[in-house]
Amino acid sequence: MTIKIKMCALEDLQTLQEISIETFNDTFKNQNSPENMGTYLERAFNLNQLEKELSNMSSEFFFVYFNDEIAGYLKVNTNEAQSEEMDDESFEIERIYIKNKFQKHGLGKYLLNNSVELATERKKKKIWLGVWEQNENAIAFYKKMGFVQTGAHSFYMGDEEQTDLILTKTLI
Repeated sequence: MTIKIKMCALEDLQTLQEISIETFNDTFKNQNSPENMGTYLERAFNLNQLEKELSNMSSEFFFVYFNDEIAGYLKVNTNEAQSEEMDDESFEIERIYIKNKFQKHGLGKYLLNNSVELATERKKKKIWLGVWEQNENAIAFYKKMGFVQTGAHSFYMGDEEQTDLILTKTLI
């Protein structure tokens, strides 16, 4: 079993779009209307939007590979790219998704640990993320990894307002 991580570049745009749509849809389609899912997927993962995010110097995307097959991806943000206004000492994990067939292989933990390393290298004091309040498995995972709830914010799935919990881990 080999696990590798690779930073995404603009030439990965099509693959990034495919895995973004697949993993988000697999994760949330059963709890949301098809209309709201379709609206969100088109807005968040159209090629223009993803190219803009990939080109932002304060955002980074990574693919994780399991035995040389793409298994998931990670998006992290600093500075103004963070999805909430935070200080310069903060580092955001905006997206961390693993394809269904690769879950339960420690890849989420691998990406989370990689995020902590990136934040530490950049001398950030805290790492944070938003997670849907109904995603109990993810919340339990993040709490097990040392995150605590420090707030909440609205997340719009199409026209439906949902609540994401803000979970934070202090690094220093």
